[in-house]
Amino acid sequence: MKRRFHQVDVFGAAPMHGNPLAVVHDADGLSDADMAAFARWMNLSETTFVLAPADPAADYRVRIFTPNVELPFAGHPTLGTAWAWLAAGGQPRHPERLVQQCGVGLVALRRTPQLAFEAPPLRRSGPLAPDVLAQACRAIGVAEAEVQRHGWVDNGPPWSALMLRSAAAVRALRPDWDALGELDLGVVGAHPPGQATQFEVRAFIGRGRFEDPVTGSLNAGLALWLIAAGLAPEAYVAGQGHALQRDGRVTVAREGGSVWVGGAVALVVEGTVDL
Repeated sequence: MKRRFHQVDVFGAAPMHGNPLAVVHDADGLSDADMAAFARWMNLSETTFVLAPADPAADYRVRIFTPNVELPFAGHPTLGTAWAWLAAGGQPRHPERLVQQCGVGLVALRRTPQLAFEAPPLRRSGPLAPDVLAQACRAIGVAEAEVQRHGWVDNGPPWSALMLRSAAAVRALRPDWDALGELDLGVVGAHPPGQATQFEVRAFIGRGRFEDPVTGSLNAGLALWLIAAGLAPEAYVAGQGHALQRDGRVTVAREGGSVWVGGAVALVVEGTVDL
């Protein structure tokens, strides 16, 4: 069956500088095995499948697959799928808001001034256990004394996080995948004042042994952690992807009790797939 398809670039400072996402529309009727097989074949960090919502409060439902596993939530797929759903003619109940149903429940998005999602609450927080901290430090080749802060920022993907002394230190990291094991590790450091981005972020996916170019879920978790701890202002821009020759830009803003995570979405491929 032919189904509508978009491939978009998410969080890029310019098209093809961010994180690609494949979106399959009208996916009702596809089996779990069908979705997993197509995601493996696409071999992107994530592929999403848009379905009719099961919750009457949602505008659409999405399932999110990496080449290896299904995720309950991920950030760049949330933004990219919302953009693609609108481009395919989706009509939200509210003209300026969307509600996505996914594995973690309902996720709110807003359309202005830039497409952004509301960071879901952390499912796990607090400092890393000593053995996890030691493993994380071994995996990126830093001494524990170089880590300014550490903690869990699990919001679906089970992110652990380290804050280093500077963005330059983050950019210089060379991961040891064997030492990382199954850990999903985010690392953040601040740029000097006056830069286009206030923080540099990197995301190392132990389960898949790869570095993600630009990671919405990690940036969402980091934002909740850093802002609450007074380590970041209530609005900032994070950069990600430098080590992979990308130029990602993630905007963060806390407004009232919500943290909004946004970025650009650019169309790259449009058509149909036979699934």
